[in-house]
Amino acid sequence: MSETPTNTLQYRVDGPEDAPVLVLGPSLGTTFHMWDRQIPELTRDRRVVRFDLPGHGGAPAQPFTSVAELGDRLLATLDVLGVQRFGYAGCSLGGAVGLDLALRAPHRVASLALVATAPRFGTADEFRQRGVVVRANGLEPMARAAPEQWFTPHFAANQPAIVDWAVQMVRTTDASCYVAACEALAVFDVRAALGSIGVPALVLVGSEDRVTGPAEARTLVAGIADAKLAVVPGASHLAPVEQPAAVTDLLLEHFSATGHDPSGTLAALPPVPPAAPVPAEPAAPAAPEDGEEPPAGRPDPYDAGLGLRREVLGDAHVDRALADATAADFQELVTRYAWGEVWAREGLDRRTRSVVTLTALIAGGHREALADHTRAALRNGLSPAEIREIVLHTAVYCGLPAAETALGTVGRVVEEETTPPA
Repeated sequence: MSETPTNTLQYRVDGPEDAPVLVLGPSLGTTFHMWDRQIPELTRDRRVVRFDLPGHGGAPAQPFTSVAELGDRLLATLDVLGVQRFGYAGCSLGGAVGLDLALRAPHRVASLALVATAPRFGTADEFRQRGVVVRANGLEPMARAAPEQWFTPHFAANQPAIVDWAVQMVRTTDASCYVAACEALAVFDVRAALGSIGVPALVLVGSEDRVTGPAEARTLVAGIADAKLAVVPGASHLAPVEQPAAVTDLLLEHFSATGHDPSGTLAALPPVPPAAPVPAEPAAPAAPEDGEEPPAGRPDPYDAGLGLRREVLGDAHVDRALADATAADFQELVTRYAWGEVWAREGLDRRTRSVVTLTALIAGGHREALADHTRAALRNGLSPAEIREIVLHTAVYCGLPAAETALGTVGRVVEEETTPPA
């Protein structure tokens, strides 16, 4: 096992030192041991590097803000190992890392295998909601749901030891790193960039995968110029665990057909640009006076406001609001000035703005908006206990009747948002 500086990842290396390098990336909630049953065959003529996600498998709990940042940490790890050019196979979130590297560092990725991967994983709302549930309940709900998400019913019923191992992997994951990964997946979307991937790719999916199934796999194959599809019968999301022999054979065939420099090095590689830092709040100038047009040459804050509004309130809420044609002018005003100007300012972080917003809505008795912004506050990282403290505090300064009414609204929303799916 490796020492792990903050800009690198925990890893393990197996196989001959002078063999071509193959990097294996894990799925969210798993460790690099998900690839254990591939190792004996893959290491016969390959040097295999496996890594753990931050906070997984005992790795330091150093959350990442984006898939690109995770990719940069992997590249820094490989630099430490002296590895420049490599094949890459990743499962789910690990596959997203492979897509990112193929787009940003194609000179380093010789060939790609994408297992249970999608160019966009579900919706942003789904992953942010998962983060809310984990913040409120810890990882136990995710652990209990893992067998159904990862394995076919037949496999789960007949392999209780493996199912228990999988559940324990999730339980021992750091919750803050799990939530950070959910936030990163919420904004991951490379659908428009697939045509820029120039490395040969194998897209591998379990026939019974209900998380990222054959439909998502076909989207990848249609978008990547040099891609082929392999559907593994009798497998769900963790196909390398459920059907290890079939997955191993497919990986061997793919990486043998797309072999690369056995030294694993390249001369005079151009530097890879680091992932752009993601600020806590997008910067925006102060709002103009009423009726004043934005200064000439200044970007219209509407688009930035719409993006921020979706992040905080969720796509479903914003879509419903924008669908009302009779309120189009009002929605444009709200998006441009409330979200593009005020919420986007750097002076307060999103948690603090949620505190202020909840307080103002309680004082004004705006119950419907309070419900919406209670959901937003949970997304912005406030805990149910903190929200209850806000209500208690407003009882002193805004009046007991206002706080009592608010408590009912807040309690209902918190219960809806933090109760794990059945």
